[in-house]
Amino acid sequence: MRVSAKGEYATRAVLHLALEYPEVVTIHQIAERHRIPVKYLEQILLELKRGGVLTSRRGVHGGYLLSRAPEEISVGEVLQIVDGRFINSSYTQSAPEPGHLCEENVESSLKQIWTDVRLAVNKILYETSFADICNRSLRRPPMAEAPKTVVEANA
Repeated sequence: MRVSAKGEYATRAVLHLALEYPEVVTIHQIAERHRIPVKYLEQILLELKRGGVLTSRRGVHGGYLLSRAPEEISVGEVLQIVDGRFINSSYTQSAPEPGHLCEENVESSLKQIWTDVRLAVNKILYETSFADICNRSLRRPPMAEAPKTVVEANA
């Protein structure tokens, strides 16, 4: 799986907006927080707006906000908008070369594996909403307990 820098920036921007939802956030706030060049972020946010993920507001208190609730926007949708097809493998893109039957079976088997991987990753990306990521981000990691000694465990 390959996610471009554009895809990474897009998911960061949408996550930022999801954490602030339903507030309006300026492009400069997002760019500064995530160290994304403003001009590049403008292009990404416009694509996401055209794709139906974002809405913009003009004026003094203008900026961007999610067009839907974070639970209605998946990571897969955002990546699809900015990157198009984002899971690639040379096996899934190339046609089999004529050759021995055995080689074709191997090629076919490998293509099936890469297809299975693509489907599994797509499933995860399209089933993971930005609300899910917000919940993960806001949850405190559990406190690590010191391992019990053999004596403590048997007591």
